[in-house]
Amino acid sequence: MRIALYQPDIPQNTGTILRLAACFGVPVDIIEPAGFPWDDAKLRRAGMDYRELAQVTRHVSWNAFQAGRLPGRLVLLTTRSDRSPYDFAFAPDDVLLFGRESAGVPENVHESCEARLRIPMVAGARSLNVAVAAALVLGESLRQCGGFP
Repeated sequence: MRIALYQPDIPQNTGTILRLAACFGVPVDIIEPAGFPWDDAKLRRAGMDYRELAQVTRHVSWNAFQAGRLPGRLVLLTTRSDRSPYDFAFAPDDVLLFGRESAGVPENVHESCEARLRIPMVAGARSLNVAVAAALVLGESLRQCGGFP
């Protein structure tokens, strides 16, 4: 299981996701460009000392990420799906892809994913914070695959 962040905008969210991934032993791919410098103080504060424990691979672009990607399905979390992660069978080599906080992912990225999932919410709610969404879906995927530490 891996987490991939497509051009993240908010350093605090990225830091929180790095901390989450470090605690569960899950690698993270950062697909650049990010909307903040990698040494941003907000990223350091949110990730705390867990940032150093996180297994992070930075990719200069979507194409570079795709070229170096390990086998496994790309599972996109998106508001443009009706399929729930709670009704989806995760596999241990899945890559959980999360888009930019401000814009999600472009159509070419959306189309290249093998699965698209949407976290169910009450009517009228648009989306969750990306770090909260990552925690929910990572937890479910690890539960299904028996991958908790």
